[in-house]
Order: sequence, then C-alpha cells, then structure tokens
Amino acid sequence: MMRQLTFVKPGQFEWQDVPAPRLMADTDAIVRPIAVARCDLDFYIAVGVVKYPGPFAFGHECVAEVVEAGPAAGVVPGQKVVVPFQLSCGRCDNCRKGWTNSCTAYPFAAAFGLKPTSGLESGGAFSDLLRVPFADHMLLPLPEGLDPLIAAGAGDNIADGYRGVAGPLAERPGGRVLVVGGLAQSVGLYAAGAAVALGAGEVLYLDDDSGRRARAESLGARVEPLGLDAGRTPSDQYDVVVEANGMPQALAFAVQSTGANGYLTSVAIHLAPETPIPLTRAYYKGLTFNTSRVHSRSTLPGVLECLACGKLKAEAVTHRCASFAEAPDALMDPGPKILFQP
Repeated sequence: MMRQLTFVKPGQFEWQDVPAPRLMADTDAIVRPIAVARCDLDFYIAVGVVKYPGPFAFGHECVAEVVEAGPAAGVVPGQKVVVPFQLSCGRCDNCRKGWTNSCTAYPFAAAFGLKPTSGLESGGAFSDLLRVPFADHMLLPLPEGLDPLIAAGAGDNIADGYRGVAGPLAERPGGRVLVVGGLAQSVGLYAAGAAVALGAGEVLYLDDDSGRRARAESLGARVEPLGLDAGRTPSDQYDVVVEANGMPQALAFAVQSTGANGYLTSVAIHLAPETPIPLTRAYYKGLTFNTSRVHSRSTLPGVLECLACGKLKAEAVTHRCASFAEAPDALMDPGPKILFQP
C-alpha cells in the first residue's frame, strides 16, 4: 500500500491508503515524486471554479526518482527524471508527428492527476509512487546540475508558456512579444521568461496583479497594468502575443495587438460555452491563432535545455515552497506557483 492525495470535492482533499502501482509491461517504470508543482488548473479545481467531480488522484507536474524499471523502460533505478503530464506512447501516428497531447493509445486528454478529463485514473503526483507507462518514451533525464524544484513544473506549465513563444520566435528571430497575463498565472509568467531567454527584441507583460507584474519584471520583461476595465485599448502591434488572461475582453485585446502576419497563442482555458473573437480584424491581419493544450513530451527537450542553461529563471515565478503534508490546504493558496516536496 501507499499514500495518495485524493481530491474529494472543492476545498476537500484526503490522504488515502491505496494499492501501490506495479510494473505491468517491460516498458513501464515506477517512480517516486521528489518535487511536485501545482498547475494553474489545479488551483481552479481545488477551489471549485473548474467543476471536476471527485474522487481522483491529484497532481500532474513533477520530477521523480526511478524506483523500479522494466527491462525495456530506458531508465534505471536511482535516476532522476522529468515526467510529462500527458500520457503518450511514442509509437502511434500522432506521437510520431509530435502530437503527444492526442496519443491514440489512450483516451483523449489522458493525463496524470486529471481523471475527469479522460475518465482514466492514472495516479497522481502527490503519491508515494507513480507508474509511468512507455517510460522509454515518456521519461526525460533531469539535466545534470538542474535543481528538481526548478524543473518541477516543466512537464506542463513551463512547457505551456515556452511553446507560446518558442515556435513563433523561431520564425521571427528578435521579434517583439506581448504577454497578456491573468488567470493562467504561472503559464503567462513562464511565457514572458521564455521570451526573454530566447532573445525576443522586446517583452511586454500586462497584468492587473501587481505581484505577478513584479515577478515578470524579475524575469526581464517590461511590465504595465493591463487596465481593460479602465478603458485601455491596443496602442501597439507585436510579432508574438500570448493570451494567458482567460477573459473574452482580454482575448479581443490580444487579437487587436497582434501585428500583421503575427502569431497569437491562447494558453488560457476559456470556460464559457462561447467566446467572442474579433475574426474580421484577425482575417485582415492574416494572423496565426492557436488555442490548444501543449504537446508536453514533444516540447520538453527544448524546455529542459532552456532551464539547464540558466536563461529561463523559472524559480522567479514560485511564491511558496511547501511539504506534501501541507498540500491539502496549500493547494488553495491563490498565488502563482507552489512547489512541494515529500
């Protein structure tokens, strides 16, 4: 048996004793989470904004140590590894194309710690142990010298922010970047930090939260209040825009701020059944608009390289470190990023 943190309902988590996972295939690995990060979505599930029904194992961003490995798992006991949050096999047509957010070997949206997205219970990062299938594909070695706490969020939120700017800046080297911050708290901050790390000509981070603005400034971005409620309208055009706010008016502002033939990525989850988008303006600009979940496993190599070289200072986003024992209460802390250790 082992301990597992279980989401019961908004505001209620329980430590439960559950059967420990075991190897089920030659490519499986059993890992022990040693550094866990709270995803932005986790907070909204914990407080009931996103209405996920319990019970289910919680947590999906982690660095872990391999405890046991099948003969074809590609890892060895004692090795420290980064775990992508989405389940993917690395063998299907989608995975071979790099579309690891939609692996056909699993139900759509299958992930650790998020049973309601797919109906598949795969275990959670706030557990003594976690079984990783297709470990030869899924697990990436933690780069030498990289603190597990710094990389704890790499498998989801850091990768999500990174992909919003990495591809577009490869097409527009030195381009100007705008990040519209908000509900996707840490993702927007990681996007700003990644843009600075990848050599953007300018990075402007807009957010009405002064604490997040201070963190973005420490990452190297120029910061200002967003100020949409005060009547702010777009005054400049950017090559690359990341919308992490989650509100319709901010998405409209992001469209209007994207320059001709520019790139706009919405990393926020817009929860309303319908969200208005000013498509006429987007059409005439010829902008490329992407809204999707990150391809976690495909994005991770670039993320880990960016973290390991020290240019992306992910630690600047973290506002609190806590123990697993504190998790039931700490998960409802409204700050941008919490890291946990057993």
